Amino acid sequence: MPYAAGGPLDDAARIVGQRLTEIWGQAVVVDNRGGAGGSIGADVVAKSAPDGYTLLLGNAGPMTINPSLQKALPYDPQRDLAPITLVSASPMVLVVHPSLPVKSVPDLVRFAKTRPGKLNYASAGIGNLQHLGMESLQTMAGIRMNHVPYKGAAPAFIDLISGQVELMFANIIGVLPHVKSARVRAIAVSTAKRATVLPDIPSVAEIYPDFDVNGWMGIFVPATTPREITAKLHEDIVKVLMRQDTRERLASQGAEVVAGTPEQLSAFVRRESALYAKIIQSSGIKTD
Repeated sequence: MPYAAGGPLDDAARIVGQRLTEIWGQAVVVDNRGGAGGSIGADVVAKSAPDGYTLLLGNAGPMTINPSLQKALPYDPQRDLAPITLVSASPMVLVVHPSLPVKSVPDLVRFAKTRPGKLNYASAGIGNLQHLGMESLQTMAGIRMNHVPYKGAAPAFIDLISGQVELMFANIIGVLPHVKSARVRAIAVSTAKRATVLPDIPSVAEIYPDFDVNGWMGIFVPATTPREITAKLHEDIVKVLMRQDTRERLASQGAEVVAGTPEQLSAFVRRESALYAKIIQSSGIKTD
């Protein structure tokens, strides 16, 4: 797990790990190796023994964003890690402070155009999915807002609730209770289609069809892992993901189980990598 304990990926890892323990009759341990936007944990797996005993639950950060963002990345996601399956996909939610007089993406665009550079949006840090999603939206909409990066999503969201910043893309898992309590206003979701748990909230793609920012997670192993081992891992992990209790548990958090093939995950990583490389280059985003 390339992030600290307690986040949405960590929760998903424990759900899947518990069910794999039941299938294998052997303990599956979640080893949290956070830091460097997920790159430290991904590097640990990339350099581990290719015996099927060390797996990575990766996402956009270490797999598709960091290669274009971090200098001298110690691993190559597409060369050093082999895909097993895409676990799930989930949207981020574009939320605004209730004091902001906007209730839709067109409202936000009109409001921002009358106040160029005046609105402040938060993110969990430079180059993360929240940051890149907002940069992409600004480019498509022809608006400019100020980026306020934080050291994590939690402090960013606290400042949004208190009105220190006006808006942000937030992970759907953590933001749902605050949307329901009206502490923040949801105006759009980041994926191409609407979220099942927020069916009345439109997607950004309904206004800007090319917009699709996906909070996915997938499982990877060292690239030289033998094919018979990767095939067995894929079979058993997909079996776990297709269980009704697994699907319901992840769906309650806004995540939709995918459980695709290794080839589909490989193609997905290539497409996402090209997308974020383009956004990072055009926006001039640097971590230094």
